[in-house]
Amino acid sequence: MTVMCEILQVSTAGYYAWRDRPVSAGQERRDRLIAEIRVIHDTVRACYGSPRVHAELMARASPCCVNTVAKLMRTQGIAAKTARKFRHTTDSNHDLPVAANLLERAFDPATANTAWASDFTFIPTREGWLYLAAVEDLFSRRVVGWAMSDRMTSRLVVDALAMAVQFRLPKEGMLAHSDRGSPYASEHYRRLPASTGSNAA
Repeated sequence: MTVMCEILQVSTAGYYAWRDRPVSAGQERRDRLIAEIRVIHDTVRACYGSPRVHAELMARASPCCVNTVAKLMRTQGIAAKTARKFRHTTDSNHDLPVAANLLERAFDPATANTAWASDFTFIPTREGWLYLAAVEDLFSRRVVGWAMSDRMTSRLVVDALAMAVQFRLPKEGMLAHSDRGSPYASEHYRRLPASTGSNAA
């Protein structure tokens, strides 16, 4: 210890006085805040940044400054998880035939089962991306068919449309509108509307 004190150029008596000095009230409060911040951080699975952690502390009757919370989180290495990068779902860069846009933005049909809109999206999960395809009746704005898979294939969008057809039994001439992505331009998908007398749009 004497050698360390010599390197730091402090007296041995001064070191022991510092070591045995009681923790200040300010440090005790900071330690309590850090403990509460860690509890909140774990509870919300690291989804909150300092503003929302501060709001949660205030709601728990632990008044403090938002800047203090931000500083403590930074010095303790407590940070919100980085949001996943947005993934575009429409791949229109393909050579497959694309159906004409027969709907022409007429998104308010007068009756049910005359115009449906289809699309799919990616959902982040702990086990990877989940792919969800859905079909919406534009008259009622209700989802009438859906399908989920851990892979993005034409089967996904076909299964969603097949569910809608099975339960709604649309009449001939119904428009099945979708984007210009390759799953909807595939022969696998185009065969289903044609087999029911519907029009891919």
